[in-house]
Amino acid sequence: MTQTLRIAIVMGSIRDGRLCPAVTDWLMTELGQFRELELSLIDPADIPMQTFADPLAKPILEGMRRELAAADAFILVTPEYNHSYPAALKFIIDSAYEEWQTKPVGFVSYGGVSGGIRAVEHLRQVFAELQSVSMRDAVSLANVWELFDEQGQLIDPRRPQRTLHKMLEQLGWWAVALRNARAADCLTPRLSPKGAGLRLSCT
Repeated sequence: MTQTLRIAIVMGSIRDGRLCPAVTDWLMTELGQFRELELSLIDPADIPMQTFADPLAKPILEGMRRELAAADAFILVTPEYNHSYPAALKFIIDSAYEEWQTKPVGFVSYGGVSGGIRAVEHLRQVFAELQSVSMRDAVSLANVWELFDEQGQLIDPRRPQRTLHKMLEQLGWWAVALRNARAADCLTPRLSPKGAGLRLSCT
């Protein structure tokens, strides 16, 4: 990657004793090695979630939407709760709409034997509806309680690092491609008759 990319990291858990901060800290440290990346962090624990209409939540949600709008790509850090992803993450996703569209999304999941992959599969369906592109490769941390030491560091980060770097290659390609397409207005194509077929054109 040679262009600066703005990536918003979205945490998915607000449970007491959550492991999300440890997983997110590892991710932020890994991403911090790339000078091309500008990172922002969205933590649902900082957002009142009683209702979308909560006056206390409104300015916080507006700030969050600005962060999402400014991002070229997203990485979601999610556990798996009851075969799916947490309600707190759903709240964040549903608090925005256009800000997600035509941008790539990567996933770092964690959990028990599944490593959170069932949560990710549900999220792929959600982001397809939001016209976002989900990355094929995702980081999955199975039996996550055994992977971190007492200082909150991954005991053996080699495999997650390899997968993360592969995902970043995909995320970077899509982020640049879609950013250029949005700038060229190619994502609102005009249908123009040409012979027997139709031609897509960008302004």
